[in-house]
Amino acid sequence: MATRKTGAARRTAPQRIYQLLVRLADIEPAIWRRLWVPDTVTLAKLDRVIQAAMGWTNSHLHAFHIQGRRYGVRNDEWGLDGDLLEDKQFRLADVLGREVQQFEYVYDFGDDWMHQVVIEKVLQPQEDVNTWPMCVAGANACPPEDVGGTPGYMDFLHAMRDPQHEEHGAMWLWWGGPFDPNGFDLNAANLALRRLR
Repeated sequence: MATRKTGAARRTAPQRIYQLLVRLADIEPAIWRRLWVPDTVTLAKLDRVIQAAMGWTNSHLHAFHIQGRRYGVRNDEWGLDGDLLEDKQFRLADVLGREVQQFEYVYDFGDDWMHQVVIEKVLQPQEDVNTWPMCVAGANACPPEDVGGTPGYMDFLHAMRDPQHEEHGAMWLWWGGPFDPNGFDLNAANLALRRLR
């Protein structure tokens, strides 16, 4: 059962490093990142880690769906968060433990980017090697923000690839030039992650 973190728990050294495979659902070829994340980070921090590694700009809401519970940023003024638990109150160790094998992360409730997150391995922490969040592998570029979810992204790619497409010029201008859907830079992903530390 997930429990809230305590002040003392925040200061403890990691006991486990989760190797997570984060894959954007419903898109082929797959857009994915392999991450090493200490069990001491909160779900709120994991949101920022996924954002940085994938290439999102963190400009929309998100939610984690883990073992029948929802975690995210509460805003009781909206009246929609009755079952939503505040993600900054829960560490990975609290919600994943050793039992959870996979969960979902949703970003941008308009575009509805669903990420499948699989716990591939649980590693031993090695100080100076893996006790901070990092991206160790990945493939393909993150879709542009506000492109319209998976269908909008497919339309965007089609228009960008075909100079004769009626939306080619508009998409080129909107994006600001060419777009390489195969582009992924491991160094850039880790630079973005280092900025979070």
